[in-house]
Amino acid sequence: MEKTIGAFDARRRFGQLLEEVFYRHDCFVVERSGRPMAVVVPVDEYRRWQRLAKTRLFSLLEQAWERTAAVPDDELEKDAAEAIRALREEQRAEKGA
Repeated sequence: MEKTIGAFDARRRFGQLLEEVFYRHDCFVVERSGRPMAVVVPVDEYRRWQRLAKTRLFSLLEQAWERTAAVPDDELEKDAAEAIRALREEQRAEKGA
């Protein structure tokens, strides 16, 4: 079950919160001033998410390798460098906004 708890209350009841997460498999959204700041989840759920993310990453890499097998390395490197440059510019623009 997902529950919401304030940061102060979470700090005050941390031991109880951990027991509910571990034994009852509850999840807690920790808020500060009504704004979600963190989530406390059972460690087995967190590890499952890690495995899924890793599996998804390798699947995407495999798909990319298959799609670009016939593309010359220098062209791939050029495209990757351009994508990195564009992403960095976008991040700088977001920070400046």
